[in-house]
Amino acid sequence: MTTSPKASSQAWRDLRVQGWRDKTGRLVSGLTLFLLVTGLSIYLLPFSVFNQHAVVLHSLVGLAFVPPATSYLVRHIRAYWDYPLTHIKFSGYAAAVMLAICSVSGVVLTWQGVAGTQITYVWRTTHNLTTWGVLLFLGAHFASLWARARATKRELDPQLTDSLLGHSGFMSVSAAVLMIVTGAMTFALQPVEMVNEFPADYDLEPYEGAGVFSPSLARTESGGALDARTLAGSASCGTSRCHEEIYQEWLPSAHRYASMDVGFQAIQGVMAKQNGAVSTRYCGGCHDPISLFSGTKNIGVENLTGLDGYQEGISCLACHAIEKTDIAGNANYVMSQPERYVWEQRGGPVATFLADYVIRTYPDHHVDSLSRRMFKTPEFCAACHKQFIDESVNQVGWVQLQNQFDNWRASRWFDESIPERTVECRECHMPLQASHDPAAGDEADSNRTASDGRHRSHRFLGANQYVPALMELEGAEEHVALVHSWLKGEVPIPEIANKWTKGPAVPIELQLPESVNVGDAFKLQVHIINNKVGHDFPTGPLDIIQAWLHVEVTDANGVAVFHSGRVDDRNFVETGTFMFKAEPVDRYGNLIDRHNLWEMVGVRFKRSLFPGSEEVANFDIRCSGAENPEGEAPLDESFEFAVPADLEGPLSVTVELNYRKFDQYLLNFAFGEEAGLTAPITTLSSATGTVSLARGGKQGL
Repeated sequence: MTTSPKASSQAWRDLRVQGWRDKTGRLVSGLTLFLLVTGLSIYLLPFSVFNQHAVVLHSLVGLAFVPPATSYLVRHIRAYWDYPLTHIKFSGYAAAVMLAICSVSGVVLTWQGVAGTQITYVWRTTHNLTTWGVLLFLGAHFASLWARARATKRELDPQLTDSLLGHSGFMSVSAAVLMIVTGAMTFALQPVEMVNEFPADYDLEPYEGAGVFSPSLARTESGGALDARTLAGSASCGTSRCHEEIYQEWLPSAHRYASMDVGFQAIQGVMAKQNGAVSTRYCGGCHDPISLFSGTKNIGVENLTGLDGYQEGISCLACHAIEKTDIAGNANYVMSQPERYVWEQRGGPVATFLADYVIRTYPDHHVDSLSRRMFKTPEFCAACHKQFIDESVNQVGWVQLQNQFDNWRASRWFDESIPERTVECRECHMPLQASHDPAAGDEADSNRTASDGRHRSHRFLGANQYVPALMELEGAEEHVALVHSWLKGEVPIPEIANKWTKGPAVPIELQLPESVNVGDAFKLQVHIINNKVGHDFPTGPLDIIQAWLHVEVTDANGVAVFHSGRVDDRNFVETGTFMFKAEPVDRYGNLIDRHNLWEMVGVRFKRSLFPGSEEVANFDIRCSGAENPEGEAPLDESFEFAVPADLEGPLSVTVELNYRKFDQYLLNFAFGEEAGLTAPITTLSSATGTVSLARGGKQGL
């Protein structure tokens, strides 16, 4: 409808009456008011159940709003197009422009929430700013119309007054009805209620004064139990498409299988049988927090890990819900119970869709509650990567076990005076990966920006190249291959490449004489250097880990004349091998050989390399012709081998530094020799050399 500027006063009044009575206009005004109120609530007010429901209704009403709003605005603008440009008309035009941009950005955000992995900053900011624009200009538009109506009320006929009041009433009532619906949804649908209760027979203080989860130092904010569902549900982080890349990395990681590890399960069972189920809480804080905090590790419980449905070990939330840590170790951290979104943990396709949608479109609580600067610090890792035994466990006294944190802090990799020189845990074990993840980019992390398009790997590459394959975890083949490469120092880490040299993490160098006369002795020296490892090498449970030198000496025909460090047909490393490991003992001096660390009081032997340090393995070789038909090295790491008259030189020497995660004795103890299990061996580095033989001063060929 178009009206000339010269139209009669009656036509002008008729146009305004028609405009205020327009049913579509009234509907658009009501929806606009609801969208403005809920939008401002979502933007300004704290995270709440009401706002989560408001997000859903705001999105649905926003989509329903676009067609009638477009139709009404086109007709409304055309109707007043030929009238003079007054402040009322200008504010209306400006409001229409703001409303159009706000609607487009809202549709884009809705689409991103449905089909994307996150809403983008530009569209979110555009939507927020134009909301304020709509409020400003539409408010000015209506205020001007009301002011003019009051100023000229004596000239107004009842029809115009009734139309204006009718429009306002419909707008208010329709918006109120939608708000009531939002409130009703809030009342009817709350987040899944957590049952934070220990079992009725739970031993609340097994160690006097030590806390309900002792002997673990882990604790909760409330001081009580946590429903097992609190920390579970890591799969949703991947199925939501938001953190799919990170989830796939985590699936075969050591964190994921920390409680599922068949070795851990076997050892935990022995500990429970020997010391009682409660004692296994010592392990739970680091290996099995879901079971620990829900009270599964208790007297009379057969399944100490409660694996049914919770095959997660260190789940996503087991790390991301930690509020505070302490560098004392032994799981000295405080676990919170994050406030979950309404539709999380409900199950079913509709609830899953709504949970993912609301998290993506209303993400601030998700980000603020689960992402903290603390997670990027070595002190955070120290809570579990530092272990000790004390009197409550071994009934004797305090003994330090693995301690990667203090190793690192005392090493050359930590420089408090020049932080740029420091290499921290995450920089090695969580190298940056190209990423489409919403978590990509992080200006709070060193050497990074908010838009670098990378995330830190959640494989937590370390030294366990056995369990993922043994358990046939998803992605195990790729993960194990990466661990082998990692152990060799072959995984590139560009962001810290300038801080260390290329090559093996623990290189070896072979030192030999050029030649030796038959009947003379010579030294075979192997220099082992902890070049790139940020803590002791090896580290972790040194009673079960093995790293050793495999030495082979062969003649010119390739016939072995000496060997040390071979693995026999039962998968044991031969006696007398130069080996890095520890031999802990109990109070009676008996060897701890079943990972029964709860009995440990000290060690009778330990060999490991501090970061940057070097160890020299000396083999004294005497080419005397003495009988040593097997070519085996005795325990003192020196040996003699016979030199047959027809032995052809030169002698070839090959040395390998080998590593495996599990000692064969422990595997046989835990699973039985008939199981045929053995840990794979990774050759970390190798070196070769030759020694010429001389008889009567002449070198052999």
